[in-house]
Amino acid sequence: MDPLTPARPGTPHPGPGWATRYWAIFTGQALSLIGSAMTQFVLLWWITDTTGSAAALGTAGVAALLPQALLGPLGGTFADRYSRRTIMIMADTISAACMLVLIWLFASGGVELWHVYTMMFIRSAMQAFQGPAAAASTAMLVPPEFLPRAAGFNQTLQGLMTVAAAPLGALAISVLPLGEALGIDVVTALLGIVPLLLFRIPQHTVAREDRRGVWTEFREGLSVVWHNPGLRRLYGLLGVVVLVVMPTFTLTPLLVKAHFGGGAGQVALMEGLSGVGMIAGGLLVAALNPKRPIVTVLLALAASCLTVALTALAPADWFWLAVVWWVVSGATFAFGNAPLTATLQTTVPNHLQGRVLSLLNTVMGLAGPVGLALAAPLGEWIGVRGVFVVGGVLSAAACLAGFLSPALLRLERRETPAG
Repeated sequence: MDPLTPARPGTPHPGPGWATRYWAIFTGQALSLIGSAMTQFVLLWWITDTTGSAAALGTAGVAALLPQALLGPLGGTFADRYSRRTIMIMADTISAACMLVLIWLFASGGVELWHVYTMMFIRSAMQAFQGPAAAASTAMLVPPEFLPRAAGFNQTLQGLMTVAAAPLGALAISVLPLGEALGIDVVTALLGIVPLLLFRIPQHTVAREDRRGVWTEFREGLSVVWHNPGLRRLYGLLGVVVLVVMPTFTLTPLLVKAHFGGGAGQVALMEGLSGVGMIAGGLLVAALNPKRPIVTVLLALAASCLTVALTALAPADWFWLAVVWWVVSGATFAFGNAPLTATLQTTVPNHLQGRVLSLLNTVMGLAGPVGLALAAPLGEWIGVRGVFVVGGVLSAAACLAGFLSPALLRLERRETPAG
């Protein structure tokens, strides 16, 4: 049987009241993600200001990515096996507890760099479980025809998160002790948990006696990707793109400080306006609902990567130009990423989505640390600007190379009809 042929009837309509349930959970998760992104900004700037080292930032990036890569397959299997709602609640609770520990360390004056790395590592591990559960839940919260728009709204959320996180992080650093600034993340995590306690998330369940081993269920998800040439090539292409371009996002504070002579405020401005671009891209996807999703993904992500290179090529006294290119990069990324998510959600049966989506996170999660490990010594050799230029150009070329794969282009014609 074709691995993409559903083993059971298609995903049903979520029933009356779906909009209230979806928007309540969406809003709660939005607040939680904004708090987490603000915390990430605060911690990365603290590392930048304390060490000024590309290697230290690279280590932070590895700590924030590697656990998701290593635990992603397990998280995806759990998301298809157990209650996704419970997994999301537990992951957010543990992440908030980690932040409380870090707040205490900053307040006591005993914080060290390895403490920050450790908390980033644990929070990333929780994301390995929370991410697949949340992504697979979306298809059960909305009607099938709403999925592309839901993906667009998720990209808009990423933009709002970026817009709010950087300025709020810079403001928090300026008016609060760093430990207290991190407390905002605890509050927003609780706000994200409340809707999950109030609303159920529909989910196909398997009786305990019918369950197979975790390893067997994981291999079933792996088989879906491996035996479909289009998915296999898509995952490989995205892995290459992330490996090459990911270091630039972690090294952005260093680019602003070393090349443009800016501080936390300039980083906040750059990231915040990039979020405006992501909002525009996400809303545009929700409005247009592109009919050629894979073509849209390849072209939009190629444009996003190329503008990363153009950002670093801006002269040192033309910071405004770097900001413009960074905004364009955010808009085109959102426009390309939303159709990717919607394609997977409409192509892969829901009872397999946790595993299939987590495998994509694993591919990108493993590629990210490898790219950061390579970028750290490369950054010392060719400078942070060189990392941006090389990474942006090579990743754009990788995206365009996707047009050479007929199997990848055929993938968009495998979507199941909406409704």
